[in-house]
Amino acid sequence: MTGGPAVNSFLAGARSRCPNCGQGPLFTGFLTVVQRCEACGLDLAKADSGDGPAVFLIMIVGFVVVFAALFTEIAFHPSLWVHLVLWPILAVALCFALLRPAKGLMLAAQVRNQAAQHRRDVGPTDNNP
Repeated sequence: MTGGPAVNSFLAGARSRCPNCGQGPLFTGFLTVVQRCEACGLDLAKADSGDGPAVFLIMIVGFVVVFAALFTEIAFHPSLWVHLVLWPILAVALCFALLRPAKGLMLAAQVRNQAAQHRRDVGPTDNNP
């Protein structure tokens, strides 16, 4: 980054924008990462978040949905069919809504911390941590 305003990498990643410049799109499809940022040229071909975002979301969404289901059961005592309809829909909706921002945050963390998947090193001899 040279000369421009400072970009909050994590905010840009959560908005599905390039974590380097904050301008170019981070995804080509729903979760497919672009090869190179069209605005600043950052190479994102090797950036890989793996299963990290999905695992974090399973834990977070699971906690929220189970807490809401238990609270609803204790406070209102609804029929079983209400639980069977409401909570799976809420869990799936939350996962789809949060998966893309979570992946963007994970990729932004890799870029910002220069993780092994996304090093900005010049050559193969630069092995300094």
